[in-house]
Amino acid sequence: MSDATTNPTTTSPTTTTVTTGSVTSADGTTIGYRRLGRGPGLVLLHGAMESSASHIELAQALASDFTCYLPDRRGRGLSGPHREGHGLRTEVADVAALLEETGARLLFGVSSGSVVSLRTALSVPAVTRVVVFDPPLPIDGSPSLAWLARHEREMAEGRTAAALVTGMKGTQMGPKVFDYVPRRLLEALTTKLMAREDGVAGPDDVPFRALAPTLRHDVRLVAEQSRELEDLRATRAEILLLVGGRSPAYMRVAADALAKVLPHAERAELPGLGHSASGNAAQRGAPERVAPVLRRFFTRA
Repeated sequence: MSDATTNPTTTSPTTTTVTTGSVTSADGTTIGYRRLGRGPGLVLLHGAMESSASHIELAQALASDFTCYLPDRRGRGLSGPHREGHGLRTEVADVAALLEETGARLLFGVSSGSVVSLRTALSVPAVTRVVVFDPPLPIDGSPSLAWLARHEREMAEGRTAAALVTGMKGTQMGPKVFDYVPRRLLEALTTKLMAREDGVAGPDDVPFRALAPTLRHDVRLVAEQSRELEDLRATRAEILLLVGGRSPAYMRVAADALAKVLPHAERAELPGLGHSASGNAAQRGAPERVAPVLRRFFTRA
């Protein structure tokens, strides 16, 4: 592992210097991460269309009690690319390498990252507690993942904005009003958003244009886990199934289904908050409300 100090942050009383490091996964791929805080190790796994920087404010809010590790999942930022045959086993190997290097035993995952955290807890007995936020699993085929074929076709054609709109609609991530906005207008707005991001992106940013090719991999992870739900009955870690009160309904359905499968699980809701709750404030997150829930779960006797 190699570490290099980056910029110190000064935005909260619990802030510490952010450093970067890397580990080598089982297939030789470099997995880079950010680190801050002090105390027991806690790995924060971002979701689709995100990177390690997406949850830096949540880490800052937890830094007085935990050493927070924020890996860039494959294909993003500090980490190496996806390889042929990528799947849950690969993602688990990436996290396992970080856990072995750091000694961390606590996990938090959001969306597709929550699926990875669950599979890691199943595969790595040393993991003791996991917070699963907004699992996006399609239960009994709902929501349909049929939109993925269109997304992949649009990406192959170089129509990134169109592919992102397809993904947003397929995952039900956009505001309800978007259901009534002509698709051509949504694509135009997305094109402008990407251009604006490209113009202001800093060295630590991973803009939507760079994230777009990763979406299909995340969706395939979700599909893979939905076919193997029963496997999770063997999980020994304590699990908190956390959902946003304003998150898409299918994520609450998924949390209910997981509660019936996981032997040591409890369920909680974040009233008034949606799927972006754990992210940075600029992305409509509310990390100051999410952090206390995590802190209570991870520190209780």
